[in-house]
Amino acid sequence: MNVINGGKHADNTVDFQEFMIAPHNAPSFAEAIRMGMETFHVLKGILKKKGYSTGVGDEGGFAPNLKSNVEAVEVILEAITKAGYKPSEDISICLDPATSEMWDDGKYLFFKSDKSRKTSDEMVDLWSSWIREYPIILLEDGMAENDWEGWKALTNELGMTVELVGDDIFCTNPKILAEGIEKGIGNSILIKVNQIGTLTETLDTIDLATKHNYNCFISHRSGETEDTTICDLTVATGAGHIKTGSGCRSERVAKFNQFLRIERQLGNDARFAGRKAFKR
Repeated sequence: MNVINGGKHADNTVDFQEFMIAPHNAPSFAEAIRMGMETFHVLKGILKKKGYSTGVGDEGGFAPNLKSNVEAVEVILEAITKAGYKPSEDISICLDPATSEMWDDGKYLFFKSDKSRKTSDEMVDLWSSWIREYPIILLEDGMAENDWEGWKALTNELGMTVELVGDDIFCTNPKILAEGIEKGIGNSILIKVNQIGTLTETLDTIDLATKHNYNCFISHRSGETEDTTICDLTVATGAGHIKTGSGCRSERVAKFNQFLRIERQLGNDARFAGRKAFKR
């Protein structure tokens, strides 16, 4: 669940695009979504108490003008705890900083906060320090789509400890994914049906990823509708995890409702993946 928006998805001071929570320590999807919703609403109260705006960004996450990028992580951890859950044990954090939007003349421009620039090595160091300090289990687009050397360095550093998802770099394209597999880039791929164009190509990409032990992280788009096909795709392919937005806006909540229906239809055959869905 995308609970704080930044980057190009919100008019605020946060450089990174998506701060998400993964409520994984639950016996069922229904219980997991309850945990996520409770945390989402507690987060709203915390932001309001701190004097921050509780308006939402493109994907339904809050879009406050925070003092720093890391404050987004810290306020989410506060919300998890105040909602009665334990960070890492019950709910972990996933990030999509969308660094391709920050890529500028060979460096990463922090275009909304302090206007600083970081090299690829400095970005690897930044993510390493965050993952050591915070319960982050997934990092999507930690490096820009054109920074293949940076991606390789990031994978070498963190590929055995956290799920590294390629979105912009792979584009749900089996030919690009094959090159990434050969070069040892990431360990997971974001799957967007309308990014590649057809279900056939999407399933080919998922099949290639699975054969090479890459995870598949199914995804919505920012310009989303209430269509719930990606929910059925997630269950049918055994992908285990999906990002659909936050706990508000009907085009996001529609996906949660479809998962609840699927879980009820499956009955005793339903299995909630939980933390096992993530690379570790």
